[in-house]
Amino acid sequence: MIMNGKKGLIVGVANAKSIAYGIAQACHEQGAKLAFTFLNDALKKRVEPIAAEFDSKFVYELDVNNEEHLNTIADKIRADLGEIDFIVHAVAYAPKEALEGEFINTTKEAFDIAMGTSVYSLLSLTRAVLPVLKEGGSVLTLTYLGGPKFVPHYNVMGVAKAALESSVRYLAHDLGAKNIRVNAISAGPIKTLAASGIGDFRMILHYNEVNSPLKRNVTTEDVGKSAMYLLSDLASGVTGEIHYVDCGYNTMGMADITTDDEGNTILAINK
Repeated sequence: MIMNGKKGLIVGVANAKSIAYGIAQACHEQGAKLAFTFLNDALKKRVEPIAAEFDSKFVYELDVNNEEHLNTIADKIRADLGEIDFIVHAVAYAPKEALEGEFINTTKEAFDIAMGTSVYSLLSLTRAVLPVLKEGGSVLTLTYLGGPKFVPHYNVMGVAKAALESSVRYLAHDLGAKNIRVNAISAGPIKTLAASGIGDFRMILHYNEVNSPLKRNVTTEDVGKSAMYLLSDLASGVTGEIHYVDCGYNTMGMADITTDDEGNTILAINK
């Protein structure tokens, strides 16, 4: 199996529909041994059964904005697993009001929360776990097309994702000397807990489906398999990359065009 003998930390699993779950599933199926984190007691009740599903008893409390949690996570990992081979950072948050209305009205507080939780946490988490991350290891985070391009209702989270993608490139440079790779997956829209706060999300899903070259939406399984590749030795020469897993939607320059029964040109989404 591709990940046989590999050990990794999955940060950000919320439930069985989350992208992080799909990544954990793909890695587990290929032989990886996993540890998980939970944000608070409410989420602990969700994460522990997921960890058990993947034959793991290693579940740690970790709020990426809590310095005490970050300062102790490496020691916990070392005690249970020794060194690990990879980290999955699947953490993002912005206040709901910051995903509504116009971006220009974003408050400084909402901006700081989004950037701190969604971007700086990649740096702080990687730095915290670095003492137990093996040479030749891998770090993976999750982004979205709303970073490099405008997507309705994404607002401050789009700015955060743009900063996250830039952080991937700078971290890839810093950690390259240690032979540690840093990459991101830009997944297409998926019905997850995180996506529930984005306005008109059903329309976004439909628009992506009819306009992507594969004419469907991406799944957590799709993302999981690509993530497993990037985390494994198969991607040993890949770092600093933003890898799109969105059924090709990002390659489209405009909405797809089709014709109705009378031969009139219309947008595919209106057919």
